[in-house]
Amino acid sequence: MRMRYSLFRAGFRAIAVTCADRWLRSLAQGCGLILTFHHVRPHKARAFSPNALLEITPEFLESVLRELHSNGFELIPLDAVPERVDREACGRPFAVLTFDDGYRDNVEYAWPILKRYGAPWTVFVTTDFAEGRGRLWWIELEQAIARLERVRLLIEDRLIQFPTHTPHEKQRAFEEIFRKLRAGPEESLYAATASLAAQADLCAQDLVRGLCLSWDELRSIAREPDVTIGGHTRTHPILAKRSATAARHEIGDGKAILEQHLARPVRHFAYPGGDSTCAGPREFRLAQEAGFVTAVTTRPGHLFRQHQKQLHALPRVSVNGLFQTRSALRALLSGVPFLAWNRARVAPVEAE
Repeated sequence: MRMRYSLFRAGFRAIAVTCADRWLRSLAQGCGLILTFHHVRPHKARAFSPNALLEITPEFLESVLRELHSNGFELIPLDAVPERVDREACGRPFAVLTFDDGYRDNVEYAWPILKRYGAPWTVFVTTDFAEGRGRLWWIELEQAIARLERVRLLIEDRLIQFPTHTPHEKQRAFEEIFRKLRAGPEESLYAATASLAAQADLCAQDLVRGLCLSWDELRSIAREPDVTIGGHTRTHPILAKRSATAARHEIGDGKAILEQHLARPVRHFAYPGGDSTCAGPREFRLAQEAGFVTAVTTRPGHLFRQHQKQLHALPRVSVNGLFQTRSALRALLSGVPFLAWNRARVAPVEAE
């Protein structure tokens, strides 16, 4: 993982040095892009912070908005995307701002900045998180390892042990356990993280209630004209690992629960995880059948006219907390990194 991020940094530096973000932009930028955010909150120095890629500071969010403005991007709501990618000519590039999971810091820290810039935004909500009973298992894993000096757990009947005295040991344990859990069945993932949470005296429900927006808070922001609420399943599963019936219920029931609580249509969806191991053609079809107008992945890329036929498999550009620099941001907004990532294909996701 650390090698991968080193390569990303080197790539962003190379793009900046060669000015490729300028001279390749016309080929790479397309009609626009959808940006992905998770947490937005003040920086807190932590020696062990493996989920830091999922958080940016309010100051960097403001830098993103300034950079979008200076590069001529029009900020539009997700509702406007189908029409914009269907135009004969792209015209002025657009940007859509999306926030996954429904974290309270999006309202506390991000929204005041978004208001100042007149920026519409979408928050994708997992309904169990709003109920205060879901499992933020990747955060459970981080916080449990942070508290423990030794990790012992069973993963598929195999005992795994790591010393976790130092930040380096904790990082190694997190990466190894995360990789094993993501590769295995979800039952093992939830059982292992629950076991570690119990060892660390960590309450999963308190974690969710502390971090995620409640129904009352969601109803309040849903009334605002600049806010769109989207679906993000009931429990935040890896949909590709579920049966077709279970995946259909996760997608459709999450939509129905949101509409019941918010008393308004929910037109847009984000696949949890969102990469090719989490969602594919079957999930794209299920999202369309559930009645969503668009559905977004985490496959990296900008939007092109070809995406008018892939509205339930739209790529996004993740604003990664490990790369809060202007050079990285300018590279991402140019679309240049994704020419290599997607081998120069303009529509790098599977057809529905």
